[in-house]
Amino acid sequence: MQVFEKNGHQVVYGDTLEYLRSMPDECVDLIFCDPPYNIGKNFNGRKEKWASDQDYLSWCYQWIELCIKKLKPTGTIYLMAATQNMPYIDIFIRPYVTILSRIIWYYDSSGVQARKYFGSLYEPILHCVKNPRKYTFNAESILIEAPTGATRKLIDYRKAVPTMYSSTKVPGNVWQIPRVRYRMPEYENHPTQKPIELLKRIIIASSNPGDLVLDPFSGTFTTSFVAQQNGRHSIGIDVEEEYIKIGLRRLDICKEYRGETLQRPCKSYEQQQPESIENLPLFNHDKGTSLHGYNS
Repeated sequence: MQVFEKNGHQVVYGDTLEYLRSMPDECVDLIFCDPPYNIGKNFNGRKEKWASDQDYLSWCYQWIELCIKKLKPTGTIYLMAATQNMPYIDIFIRPYVTILSRIIWYYDSSGVQARKYFGSLYEPILHCVKNPRKYTFNAESILIEAPTGATRKLIDYRKAVPTMYSSTKVPGNVWQIPRVRYRMPEYENHPTQKPIELLKRIIIASSNPGDLVLDPFSGTFTTSFVAQQNGRHSIGIDVEEEYIKIGLRRLDICKEYRGETLQRPCKSYEQQQPESIENLPLFNHDKGTSLHGYNS
């Protein structure tokens, strides 16, 4: 277990269950859980496939119970899972928390999803709180454009005083947010990276500046990155060293790791381009003078 810390942000290199057990109870304001889905993804050479579905769910139940213990009485937890596993997690968690929303993160696909059945274009997210009468939800901070009569300047005549429809609203429970693609600036080398926009909505809605945000399966450390950008503190945990290096770099905790300079790898389309013509010395060989008007 190794902990790197700077300015209220921790990057933890180690096993999630082990670190959660070492944390004090009721110390975290917001938890975002995006665990391995048990569908055979390759995480830097580590294939996440349990011996059986029951083994996988038993492991999930362990970290879920621990996360809930670490959550403050006024805290919020968001849980993601594969569509086939979410019903079990949904039922398991109900005695411990109140499920406020069952969110669908919908995204389009750049290719054919399936040929012999209806392919999946979404991932489910549970939005849960410990106390349904006292929790953080900053509705005014996450308003979006409302696809209502407001865009057509229609009037709502049902009100005592006829009023134009509101042009903004709190998002519903279907979130259409693009997946992270290779050419996006935020892309990191990880098979299940979650978008900044997704985490920004969650963190701004369900925490306040100065709050502590925990991600027990950090991957590319987007949760910690968004928390940092929005004035929250964070703890991010991962068991893969390559992902720890991403977290250290994105959070600017250190410039080097075991003698390696931490920098974002150059993408295939970012190969060094020739200097722009403005920066090249221009010369007229016939007249022996510069094209900028100066003598050679």
